[in-house]
Amino acid sequence: MADNSSAKAFLDWLDEGDQTLTLEDFEGMEKVGNLHKQFPTNDTPTNTEAGDLILYQGNKFVMYYGHNSWNFTRLGKMEGISATELKQLLGRGNVTVTLEHN
Repeated sequence: MADNSSAKAFLDWLDEGDQTLTLEDFEGMEKVGNLHKQFPTNDTPTNTEAGDLILYQGNKFVMYYGHNSWNFTRLGKMEGISATELKQLLGRGNVTVTLEHN
């Protein structure tokens, strides 16, 4: 996880219980889901790559499997999975994910 107030608030939220989100495919590079909650942002110019976990506009969770450049808040990064593996895992269209903090 990133070292910022957004990631801390996000983890605190997950400590309240697992969160299940529906992520929609967007632009063939990311999956985006509404968090139904506003988090603090720490936007900086960011070049994303596969595995990046991003907070967008303070209330959307994004899992990247491709590249993008914008002002984003980095929450963290998935490790140990290639871009190809991640894209295969996420598949086409919408996907349901459950986020948890151990």
